[in-house]
Amino acid sequence: MSSYSRKKKTILFLAANPKQTNHLRLDQEVKEIQNGLERAKKRSQFNLEYRLAVTAREMQRAVLELQPQFVHFSGHGAGENGLVLEDETGQVKFVSAKGLADLFQLFKTDIECVLLNACYSEIQAKAIVHHIPYVIGMKQQVGDRAAQEFAIGFYDALGNGRDIEFAYKYGCTSISMAGIPEELTPVIISKSDESNAEDIEEIEEDSTPENTVVENPRSHETSTLSLDELENPEGSVSLDSPFYIERPPIESDCYETILKPGALIRIKAPRQMGKTSLMQRILAHSKQNEYQTAYLNFQSADSEFFSNIDDFLRWFCGTVTEELELEDRLEDLWKGNLGSKNKCNNYFRRYLLKAINQPITLGLDEVDQVFQHLEIAQEFFALLRVWHENGKNQPGWKKLRLVIAHSKEVYIPLNINQSPFNVGLPIELPELTFEQISELVKRHGLNWSVREVNSLMEMVDGHPYLVRKALYEMTRHELSFAEFIETAPTQSGIYNDHLRRHLLNLQDNEKLAEAMKEVVSTNEPVRLEESQAFQLRSMGLVKRVGNDVVPLCNLYRLYFSDRFAE
Repeated sequence: MSSYSRKKKTILFLAANPKQTNHLRLDQEVKEIQNGLERAKKRSQFNLEYRLAVTAREMQRAVLELQPQFVHFSGHGAGENGLVLEDETGQVKFVSAKGLADLFQLFKTDIECVLLNACYSEIQAKAIVHHIPYVIGMKQQVGDRAAQEFAIGFYDALGNGRDIEFAYKYGCTSISMAGIPEELTPVIISKSDESNAEDIEEIEEDSTPENTVVENPRSHETSTLSLDELENPEGSVSLDSPFYIERPPIESDCYETILKPGALIRIKAPRQMGKTSLMQRILAHSKQNEYQTAYLNFQSADSEFFSNIDDFLRWFCGTVTEELELEDRLEDLWKGNLGSKNKCNNYFRRYLLKAINQPITLGLDEVDQVFQHLEIAQEFFALLRVWHENGKNQPGWKKLRLVIAHSKEVYIPLNINQSPFNVGLPIELPELTFEQISELVKRHGLNWSVREVNSLMEMVDGHPYLVRKALYEMTRHELSFAEFIETAPTQSGIYNDHLRRHLLNLQDNEKLAEAMKEVVSTNEPVRLEESQAFQLRSMGLVKRVGNDVVPLCNLYRLYFSDRFAE
């Protein structure tokens, strides 16, 4: 009897989220799938089994014991390195495309479809499809929400009697209907489509060995990337750069939110973490949807404009007008005794918002420059909050969308009902994960082992600038990996300017310097005064462990331990 004629089919849901990887809501995904199947018309025809935190051995045993017709893997993928499973200690364990293909070949008479709900899993899908009728993978990085929407849609369709190809299309539509611009990420490959089936031996030959401790002789050679294509990691990452790494679901959440009337997005992260790069992509997404955009960096404002609220708001309105390429009408409209905030409000309402028919996305970068001018900050941020509230109900103000980015914590005293920092969509940029750094290594044309990626992370954690700076210098052959590890936390290393800037900032604040000295003097998490912990986190020097802090990375521990010992 063929597997297609069985009355009840088993769906085996496998999931892995090792300690070193970005957290995924895999338990929520399987719960949603189960709920969908329970209310489906053909629910009696399916049986859902699941294994969480799965190891390679547990995957084998589950397939052997359950003999499923559908195998679903949710978690992380690392392209040619393989799918990311767990070892017995919860750490990263890669399973290659060939290993997966060999496993599924043994069960080719049972399994109808394999769904790999993980980033860059198209490589594994092309290997597995030699033996399985249908395999679905992801051709690029996929956000957590997009992956969940696809899975829910896929099994909803399957549970209501639709075939695999329809279920795949329905899953892609579910992503689109949720307003997530990733509906083209899932790809379906059928066994009959020989043009998509790659030779397994070629895939395996090109793959990086899994967690090897043997140095790869080609570790620091470039492949297809020329030196002319390299970008010095300074400032924001250009829109067409191959070195921008998305941090799902942040980008998709921002793209979805900015299209809503009266939207407000707040981006907070230490310096050099990618705030401006993200803001530029939100503005670009707005332009693609035929919005007008304006970008203001408050570091560009002359100090004279911070002398009083009237001068500041005139500068603000004039700069926005110029960015929108409109005629400056400040002299005509900035009259009367209404007060500076009312004049600014009327300038937007009566002129800017009426002059442009499309929605307007206003990107406000480095707004923490305003924090040090308390009176101006209180008035200006209260005004932004009013605009956001107006955008909920008033047609004219619904056209205005705000994106605000800042580095420092908001210490200025703001009335909770007059602050824009407790409303809207909050975005706090995290460090890069193991998979994201592995992808960045690949984009630099470096053929690294897992050991080398781990060593880089041990030194700089997932700090985007520090990671990119290291890869840039090693791709240029300016230093070897061994030289990088030896010199990174010293004045002669590639981070000299970066480290010295942090040191000078600490030396300007004696209490903060003492706090950092305490943090780097022990290997255990340290409990600091809350204001000091906030400030050190805002600088990007520490990260939270519950209510305590530890150095963000070993680079800072080694450097500051040495400097404070002098």
